Amino acid sequence: MSGLIPQPFVENLLDRIDLAELIGSRITLKKAGANYKACCPFHDEKTPSFNVRPDKGFYHCFGCGAHGDAISFVREFDGLGFTEAVEELARRVGLEVPYDQSARQEIRQARTLTDALDFASRFYHSALQGEQGAYARDYLKQRGLDSTIIEQYQVGYAPSTGTALFDVASKDLQGPLIETGTVSDKYGRPRDLFRNRIMFPIRNSRGKTVAFGGRTLGDDKAKYINSPESDVFHKSREIYGLFEARQAIRQLDKLLVVEGYMDVIALAQHGIHYAVATLGTATNQDSLAALLKQVRHIVFCFDGDVAGFRAADRAMENALELMADGLHLQFLMLPNGEDPDTLVRKEGPEAFQKRIEGATPLSRYLFDRQSEGLDLELPEHRGELRARVEPMLNRMPRCTLRDAMWHEMLRLCGGRSQWQNRQQSQKGGWNSGRRDRVNEERIDVKLSKDSILCLALLEAPDLATEVTELARNSRQFNQARHFADWILENQIGDRKALVRRLALDNTARERFYHLFDGIEHIPARERTLAAARELLSPNEETTRQQRLATLLRNLSKLTNEERQELIALSGGTRD
Repeated sequence: MSGLIPQPFVENLLDRIDLAELIGSRITLKKAGANYKACCPFHDEKTPSFNVRPDKGFYHCFGCGAHGDAISFVREFDGLGFTEAVEELARRVGLEVPYDQSARQEIRQARTLTDALDFASRFYHSALQGEQGAYARDYLKQRGLDSTIIEQYQVGYAPSTGTALFDVASKDLQGPLIETGTVSDKYGRPRDLFRNRIMFPIRNSRGKTVAFGGRTLGDDKAKYINSPESDVFHKSREIYGLFEARQAIRQLDKLLVVEGYMDVIALAQHGIHYAVATLGTATNQDSLAALLKQVRHIVFCFDGDVAGFRAADRAMENALELMADGLHLQFLMLPNGEDPDTLVRKEGPEAFQKRIEGATPLSRYLFDRQSEGLDLELPEHRGELRARVEPMLNRMPRCTLRDAMWHEMLRLCGGRSQWQNRQQSQKGGWNSGRRDRVNEERIDVKLSKDSILCLALLEAPDLATEVTELARNSRQFNQARHFADWILENQIGDRKALVRRLALDNTARERFYHLFDGIEHIPARERTLAAARELLSPNEETTRQQRLATLLRNLSKLTNEERQELIALSGGTRD
C-alpha cells in the first residue's frame, strides 16, 4: 500500500508536521538549545540520549541507534504500518490521503471484512452472556477469569448450532464472513467454522477484529483452531494481545511472549499486562520481526519440557540474524509440567514477575544449550563447542553483541586455566607427574585511535565508508582516512582481497608499508573491531568531548560559526 501514496504528498505531509509537538504528545521532551532531549522510548535508559531536531525533521538516539522522521516515529511508537502512520499524521494536520482508485477499493474491501469480523466478535461475546453460554461461563470462572478481564479481551462463545452466526448476520455481512472463513461454504451450504468453543478475538493494532482463535468445550479432535488466512489476516504478522497490552500500558518497553491465548489472559488477570502470543509457528523470523517492530526487549516464555526447549532453540536460532545492538532477548523456561496460566495462579504475580526479571539472556542461553553434555576441561570438547557455536555466530550481523559473544566463545574454548591447572591429586592420570606450564597473560597495549582504525580497516575493509566520514568530520585520523579512501577507490570489500592487493600492488605497498610501524603487539580481531566501533558510534558525550578538543586545537583558525559552536559546547549543553 505504501507505493500507492504519492511521494510528493508524503513530503508535503512531513513538512507540515511539527516533529517536536508530535513526539512531545507521546513522551516528555526537554529543550536543549534549538533541539529537544528525552529518555529514549525505544529502549531502557536513565540518561537522556534521545534527540529531536525539529529544524531537520528527524530524531536520533545515541543509545540504541533509533533514527527517523515523523512517519517512522509513529510506526515504531504506535506499532502501525506505513499506510496507517500516514493516515494518522494526515488526520493530525487535516489532510486526506490521495489514494488512487484501486487503492481506495482495496481499503474499502478490507474495512468490509473487518466490519463483518467485528460483528462476529460482538455476537460471540453476547452469546457468552446468554443462556447458551452458561457452561462456557462456568469454565472461564474455573480458570479464574473475572468479568473485567473477559470484557477487556472480548472473550466470547460460539454456540454449538451449526449456523448460529450465519443466521443472525445481515445479507451484506454473510458474504464477507464466508470470505474470511468464519463461515464455511465448503460443502455447498453455509456452516459456522467455530461451534461450541470459547472464542478469542484477534485484533490488529487499531483494535479491529481480523481473526479468531477457538478452544473446544467438547471432545473435538482439535483443542484449538484458528481462522484461516485472509486479506486482513496473516498469521505471521499478527500478535494476540498486543492491542490490549497497548491499551493497558501506553508506552510498552518489553513484551513477554507466551504460547497460548489463556496464558495471555491469565497473566493480565494477575496484573502482568505485557504478555502476548504469536500465531502459528511462534518462533519464525516473520513473527520475530513483527515483535521487534513493537519493542526492543522481548522475553520468550516456554514450558520446561523437551518440546519447550526445542521451541526456545528455534526462537534463538531464528533471532540470530535479526539481532542488533540495543535489542535485548531473554528466555524464561518454566518448571516442567507448568505453563504461565497454572504457575501464575499457583505462586502469584510477584513470584512470576521475579521469574521474568531473572530470565536468561540470549547469549547465556546459547552457550548453556550448546555446551550441554560437554566437559570443557577436555580439549576435544572445547573443539566441539566451537564447532557448534561458530556457525551460529557467523549468522549474526556485525554488532557489539556479536563481538562479545565471539570473545566469550574463544574464552570458553581456550579454557587453558581450566585444564593446565588441574589438581595434582589426579595421580595416575594422563598428566601424572607433569609440571604445569606457566600461563602467560596477554598484555593490553595502548594504541592510538588512528592505529586502531587502520587495524580495523585491515580486518574489515567494509568499514571504510564510516571511517572516511568520521575522519572528515573530526579533522583527524589522517592515516585511517588515506587508507579508507584508497580502499573505497579500489572497491575492496573483504580482507582477502585487501591483503592480496597490498601484496601485489607495488604503489600501494610503498604507500602503506610503514602504516603499522611502532606497533609491537597486534590486538585480537574482536578487540580491535570493538574499539573501532566505539570510535565510529560514540555516545553523545564522547562526541561532544571529541568535537570540543578539535576546536580547541585549532583555536586561532576558527571561523565565526565554529567559535559560536565552541561557546555552545563549552557552556554546558549537557543536562
